[in-house]
Amino acid sequence: MAPGPRVMPQKAKNFKKSIFKLLKYCKRHVWGIVISLIFAVAGTILTLIGPNKIKELTDIITQALPAFDQDAMQWVNTNLSVDLQAVTNIGIILVILYGLGAIFSFIQGFIMTTITQRLSKRMRKDITSKINNLPLSYMDSTPHGDVLSRVTNDVDTIGQTLANSIVTLVSASTLLIGSIIMMFITNPIMAATAIGASLIGFILIALIMRFSQKHFVAQQNELGAINAHIEEIYSGHDIVNVYNGKKETKKKFEQINKRLYVSGWKSQFFSGLMGPIMGFVGDFGYVAVCVVGAVLTMSGSISFGVIVAFMIYVRLFNQPLAQLAQAFNNLQSTAAASERVFEFLDAKELDDESHKTTVLNDAKGDVEFEHVKFGYTPDRVIIHDFSTHVKAGQKVAIVGPTGAGKTTLVNLLMRFYEVDAGKILIDGVDTKDLTRENIHNLFSMVLQDTWLFEGTVKDNIVYSKEGVTDEQVIAACKACGLHHFIKSLPHGYNSVLDDNTSISAGQRQLMTIARAMIEDSPMLILDEATSSVDTRTEILIQKAMDKLTENRTSFVIAHRLSTIKNADLILVMNNGDIVEQGTHKDLLSKGGFYADLYNSQFDKED
Repeated sequence: MAPGPRVMPQKAKNFKKSIFKLLKYCKRHVWGIVISLIFAVAGTILTLIGPNKIKELTDIITQALPAFDQDAMQWVNTNLSVDLQAVTNIGIILVILYGLGAIFSFIQGFIMTTITQRLSKRMRKDITSKINNLPLSYMDSTPHGDVLSRVTNDVDTIGQTLANSIVTLVSASTLLIGSIIMMFITNPIMAATAIGASLIGFILIALIMRFSQKHFVAQQNELGAINAHIEEIYSGHDIVNVYNGKKETKKKFEQINKRLYVSGWKSQFFSGLMGPIMGFVGDFGYVAVCVVGAVLTMSGSISFGVIVAFMIYVRLFNQPLAQLAQAFNNLQSTAAASERVFEFLDAKELDDESHKTTVLNDAKGDVEFEHVKFGYTPDRVIIHDFSTHVKAGQKVAIVGPTGAGKTTLVNLLMRFYEVDAGKILIDGVDTKDLTRENIHNLFSMVLQDTWLFEGTVKDNIVYSKEGVTDEQVIAACKACGLHHFIKSLPHGYNSVLDDNTSISAGQRQLMTIARAMIEDSPMLILDEATSSVDTRTEILIQKAMDKLTENRTSFVIAHRLSTIKNADLILVMNNGDIVEQGTHKDLLSKGGFYADLYNSQFDKED
């Protein structure tokens, strides 16, 4: 399948919208986040107090060092003693300050990690719940790999970056503002020098942020596209090989992979520029502070301790710049991932049916279609005006050429899609008045595409049915000719089906048929249920189905018309309308569309 249209980089205006939605989603964790931020701010403030104490410590020590007498042009020893008690006191204060800072940092990290993991868990839970509430039309129009990418890659991106980004933004902003305040309090000239030297960093970061966001968005989108392509090619690996499509699929993969490479390279390139730029700004700030500090010290305007303090303040001032740049880079990815996740969570769901009170528990199986009209899109009408009445217990076969609307009819019956006009009645009750869950409980369904999950054979056959005995499972498997195969497995019915289990397509189909037998619903839908089995097995299944459909209304979609000769009613569809209906003999005797269709298949089979 084609990978879909190329994903173009989105505009930057989506950044604020996505971040706002994410913050709104986090509102139930607001108090935990606030407490974490308080600890982060407190730890940052303690960090800011440290350099001022180091300045005092440096001044106490330098007082015992020789001073330069400019008049005598020589070094003079003014005080050879050091106040050890003052040094000890300041040292203890510094240990307490930095110790508390480390403790506060640990607490805020623990709180934010817990919150973000709970947030990721909740987000995955909401996505799973959303999947169960989405209409079939969404699944039909969205690549499965892209949905999987939103559940895995995008949620992981949000969880991994959110834990650090929010705290980093607050703590780095506090550190930046606090270091500026402390620098101006210590010495305005030195503060202006340090800030002026770092302005170039702000300008470069702003430019990089402006150009990098669209590449982060494109990277997440292309990642979803490549996952969707790989999932499709993996699931259809046999078809790709049979039709020698490897060259074409490889070409499509390389196209998506190239776009992912370009967007990933650009986003990571801009992200990688942050470190060198901030390193240059930091080094330039150190040089400026040393030069200006030396001049001021020689003139006697400041002490040597001020220079030492400013060396630390310059580091503290530049550090949040780098942290803010990295945090914004992370937020770019987070915003892009959030946009995709919330786009999925905001998708239109199935209508709420909690207000419906009508329930059919013991349906007889009388089904009536009254002037049903349906189209997947307004300009693509599949069923124009469909009407028929199926009596309870009848076996109804739906036949017709490809695209006639056979499967669409079943989808409407199950309310996977809603009719555009007309109505469908079960035992005289409009299906719109019933919940989808109630309707699905009335049907057992066997599709052409089989679905088995990793678990034991028994678990796959029983699935969600409760209270099923081993005897019932065995009876169902014997009825469809599956019992002998299951007994040949190493652990029989307790054998685990996984990637290492060798099971044919026909055997998979038989298991889904056994599952339908166990469900034992009043109505049955068989959509090409015998398409993957050989002729001998098909005969066994037909006998089992004849027994299964006794006293049950059953709808059988079949391409091989020889399998539905014993149907009570055959609906012949073409272009969304019933063109003929009746028994097999009656339709053949008319010599119409059904007879032509049957004879063409009979000739092929001969």
